[in-house]
Amino acid sequence: MTRASARESAFAGRELGIVVAFVAVVAAATITRPTFLSGQGIHDLLLNASIIALLAIGQALLVITRNIDLSVGSVMGLSAYLSGQLFLVDKDLPIVVVVLAGIALGAVCGAVNGALVAIAKVPALVVTLGTLYVFRGIDYAWASGTDTTQINAYQMPSGFLSLGSGSVLGVPNLSLIALVVLAIAAYGLHNFRAGRELYAIGSNPDAARLAGIPTGRRVFGAFVISGALVGLGGVMHAAYFGTINASVGNGRELAVVAAVVVGGVAIFGGSGTVVGAALGALLLTTITSALPILGVPAFWQRAVDGAALLVAISLDRAFMVRLAQRLRAERAVRRAG
Repeated sequence: MTRASARESAFAGRELGIVVAFVAVVAAATITRPTFLSGQGIHDLLLNASIIALLAIGQALLVITRNIDLSVGSVMGLSAYLSGQLFLVDKDLPIVVVVLAGIALGAVCGAVNGALVAIAKVPALVVTLGTLYVFRGIDYAWASGTDTTQINAYQMPSGFLSLGSGSVLGVPNLSLIALVVLAIAAYGLHNFRAGRELYAIGSNPDAARLAGIPTGRRVFGAFVISGALVGLGGVMHAAYFGTINASVGNGRELAVVAAVVVGGVAIFGGSGTVVGAALGALLLTTITSALPILGVPAFWQRAVDGAALLVAISLDRAFMVRLAQRLRAERAVRRAG
């Protein structure tokens, strides 16, 4: 067994574990409150997970390459505020223009992060921790520099709000968008050369570079794609909630990183899937929704994301140590034979 195949099988098992944990949480909440699994309850669960899943899919691309983006919450806030401001300028503006503008703003923010990481060779943790505050500061300055610090639903067209609250055959529009993005990302990672090269970069950046993989270009591209998805998430947030201010997205980075790592994407890079990241988002948002029903105080809800992140990283580290020991033992047996 190779290191790569062992890691992939282990993280595939993690995804099955997420499904089991999800069923257990839903069962416990349903026993306490039967309406938790009603049609409306399922609808709400899917809606709550959709935006986090969008951000987690983009974040997974980065974590696979041994990078991370802590500025996702701030970029999401910027894109959401841009959406509202565009409708204040022209309420008849085509919705597709607003969506594309939010995606473009997110992509630009991702390009800033990507350039600093891939070209300037600054560690992603340092870069995105800085841009987290820079982008948030721009958001607050933008909001305070206008006559409208908060944009409300009545100031946006009903068609845009329907994009966030509507559904098709009972499935929320936001969930359908997240599923389409998930399918495209999963297909690209496993069928396109550029996608497979992200795994090679995360497994061993130096070896990938020596093999002729354009590591800088691939990492830069991953940041741009992730930023674009965060921008889309910001637009979807505006459409769903209908109320936008400069605090949108505060603290989302912890939930997104936790969803990715809990979903089986190795924090050390080179392993995991976007499907696992989306499942991680579904699990954590379901736990957050179930906690009040189970009588857990609200202030513990944020702690769940942090605890899940610590447990997942610890499990990844323990697995890697055991895998290295197993492979060494197998090599010793082959030499002895």
